[in-house]
Amino acid sequence: MKYRTLGRTGFKVSEVGFGAWGIGGGLWHGSEDAASMRALEKAIDLGLTFIDTALAYNSGHSEQLISRALHGRKERVVVATKIPPKNGVWPAQPGTPIVEAFPAHYIRECTEKSLRNLDVDAIDLLQFHVWNDAWAHETEWQETVRTLKKEGYVRSWGISINDHQPRNVLKTLDTGLIDTVQVIYNVFDQSPEEELFPICQEKRIGVIVRVPLDEGGLTGAITEGTVFSASDFRARYFRGDRKQQVRERTERLKKLLGLEAATLAELALRFCLSHPAVSTVIPGMRTIVNVERNCAVSDGRALTPLMLSELKKHRWERNFYGA
Repeated sequence: MKYRTLGRTGFKVSEVGFGAWGIGGGLWHGSEDAASMRALEKAIDLGLTFIDTALAYNSGHSEQLISRALHGRKERVVVATKIPPKNGVWPAQPGTPIVEAFPAHYIRECTEKSLRNLDVDAIDLLQFHVWNDAWAHETEWQETVRTLKKEGYVRSWGISINDHQPRNVLKTLDTGLIDTVQVIYNVFDQSPEEELFPICQEKRIGVIVRVPLDEGGLTGAITEGTVFSASDFRARYFRGDRKQQVRERTERLKKLLGLEAATLAELALRFCLSHPAVSTVIPGMRTIVNVERNCAVSDGRALTPLMLSELKKHRWERNFYGA
């Protein structure tokens, strides 16, 4: 496993981190705690030192599983979690006052819940789970962030940027209060490269890449015949003819497989790690097999400029999270 510095936090984190939404259950069908624990423990055994979770992942269940997995271990694992919006609206909508999403008392209340779930004295990285850049200069959240850091309950602060909106944080980064951003970045959505990544490099902001496999689309496993449980959010994400659209595009990507990557998942993860702004990438991993495959990508081998040039051609602007 290779390691990178998570921006100005100073944390050394594994290039491949653990996205812990799926292990929480809830909107992810088929999640079992015993299998999740085995996956978490195997990942740590392989040198993984970064886990990303959220209070909203099945009402804190994901946080609690992580606490159990880390109990008694000697390894230093950086854990990031998130504050859900008080109004329950994902993503944050234009024109919504910040007091509806993140009032000061609510930020503190959620911090305390996550501290209990994780069973820690301080949270390594606490992120706002949605954001609107119009809130950048609101003083209440700024003072709350400063206070919780000064009191020692939060070591660093971050923002999980709204789906496919990499520019919706740029003013906030100018405040100097945000240490990391979490953003969708993959072969299909390459938009963070345009403005967000250069600014993060300039300001030493850590970059956490989420959805590197497009919710499974970039694994090549999604076809017209794929069936999801009605309770699984992917049934909506891949609804209508979207599975066909994804399959057609991944079939074209498969032509690039060979010496540089044996599978689409490997190619997709190597693409993300090829950008120097990226600190860590957090695929969801609910089985030991996926943990081993994903962690193996962190071997220090970069994609060639020719391959990266070819992958640029597969950019696909769309939003499957939207209506």
